[in-house]
Formats: sequence, C-alpha cells, structure tokens
Amino acid sequence: MRLLRSAIALGLATTLVGGLIVIGGAAPASADDPVFVDWTSLLPSMTDAYDPNSANECVAGKPSCIDKTIREMQRRFDPLGSACDHNAIFALAYLRTTQTYKWARDQQGFFVDTPYVNHEDAVFGKYYFDAWDNWASGNRAAVPQAWLTAFDAAKAKQVSGSGNIFLGMNAHVNRDLPYVLAAIGLTFPDGTSRKVDHDKVNQFLNAVVNPLMAEEAARFDPSIDSSRDPMLLGYTSSFQMLAAWRETAWRNAERLVDAPDAASRAQVAQSIESYAAATADALVAAEAYTPPTSSSASRDAFCSTHNGAAAPIAYTFGMPTPW
Repeated sequence: MRLLRSAIALGLATTLVGGLIVIGGAAPASADDPVFVDWTSLLPSMTDAYDPNSANECVAGKPSCIDKTIREMQRRFDPLGSACDHNAIFALAYLRTTQTYKWARDQQGFFVDTPYVNHEDAVFGKYYFDAWDNWASGNRAAVPQAWLTAFDAAKAKQVSGSGNIFLGMNAHVNRDLPYVLAAIGLTFPDGTSRKVDHDKVNQFLNAVVNPLMAEEAARFDPSIDSSRDPMLLGYTSSFQMLAAWRETAWRNAERLVDAPDAASRAQVAQSIESYAAATADALVAAEAYTPPTSSSASRDAFCSTHNGAAAPIAYTFGMPTPW
C-alpha cells in the first residue's frame, strides 16, 4: 500500500526533523481566449503582501485572478500530461486543487475574507511557477532544495506516482506555504488571527483526495490507486498527513513573523528549508523504484494510452475534462 507506506514514512520524517484540492473542472481555455503567459508581471515578487486597495487584481484578491491562475496551470499541465512526463502528476493535482478552491470560494459564507484567500491562492501559485521555471531553465541555484528533489526525481523517473504527488505536496506545503502566509499577513486589520480561513481549507481538501487519486491512477499510474480498501485507510492517512503539514506551515509562518531580527528570521527560514528537504529525502527513499525488480516501464506504457482518460469519480464540482 504505497500511499499508506508513504504517509508512515513521512510521519517518521516529521518526527525526526521537526492544501490540494480539486473539484472544479474548468475546461481548457477556448481558442479565442488570450494565452496567459505573463505571470511574473501580474504578480511581481515585491507584491506578495495583501492589499485590498491595489489596482493589481491578484494583489487585491479580485475574483478574476483565479481564472488567470487556472488558465496558467492548464497551459503548463497540458504538455506534461500529453508527454506522460512524471512531473504531470503534481501539475494535475495542483490544477485540480485550484479549480476546487474556485468552487469553494463561491459557496456563500465559506470563507470569512474571500479576497484575502484569493490573493493567497495567487501568491501560492506564483511560488510553484517560479520554482518550476527556474528548474526548467537550468537556474538550479534559485530552486529550493525540496523542489529540486521533486522535479529531479520526476525527470529521472525515480519514484512511483504516489511519490511524485507527495514530493510536490511536501515542497508546496512544508517549504512554500510558511513563506506565503508570512508574506500575505496572518491577521485581520483588527489584529485577530486569520487562521479560521486557513483551517477552513481542510474541509474541502478531505473531499478531494479520493477522486484525485482515482483520476491520477486512471490516467498516469495505476499503482497510485493500489492502497484503496473498504475503509479508504490509505486516503484517510494521506489527508491527515496533509492537514498536519498545513498546521506546521502556519506555525512556521508565525515563527517567521515573530522573529525579532533578520538573523533570527534567517534561522527560522533555514529550519523550514531543512525540514522540507529532509522530508523529501525520506519520501524518495520510501517511494523509489528498485531496478531491476521495479521501474517505471509499466506505468509509462499505461500512460501512453490512458493519459487522456476521463476521471472515474466525480469531484464535488462535477466531472472535469481531461485537458
């Protein structure tokens, strides 16, 4: 049971060294939609802080920002999925997660401050885009170690499909999320904590794990679905691990914000980097293929004929289109 084994292995890693979502099936952009490629100019690195009065739609958390984010994620996922690139596994998971967020934020009263969470979604996506773009261009010095491990393992076809998912989740949540939260702000204008909206995300994350794993298995790697049993133990363990990571991310963001000086903040940052990197190493060890007894050959052959398959289970929003 790969997913359960990974959850146990990463739980041990957490002890030793210390959201995903989808439901919205937005269809690919139609032919007359403008191609959205200028992401970095839309949300420059110096504007991560939330400003509801900004003229920039993503900095201000306008509803339209999510559509641009989804369009950019779709643009990046499609060639990876078509090529059966192992990096497509996390790219699909993040696309579906963002589509699900759009569904959730449109539910009346789901979040206390929806524009703030809209902004968080955009900044969170930017961190992933930046890591990927630097890695793809060969600028490895600019890529956090947890992302290097994830992208390199996928390129080398080193780990299982569930390994690809968890490596991406680890880099995204354990590494990126604390910085994102610290940058956008942890409190409402009156000084009270925004953690109520942070915790609210877990409600729809729990609902997405089952259909997401089923879709990944149907399109890219059947072994991703091998942990399913009548009690869904593998999926339940996976979600609980993700929820624990998100709680740790919030606490690490508090540590960043509360650091009294630059040197103290650097120490906190180093602990975040080290934790995410060590967790990535533990995950690779747990999920690596072991030639000649195992390899990605059967997975790659399966993907070549199934990567455009429909999702077998509906998400909360309904059925997504493959591309």
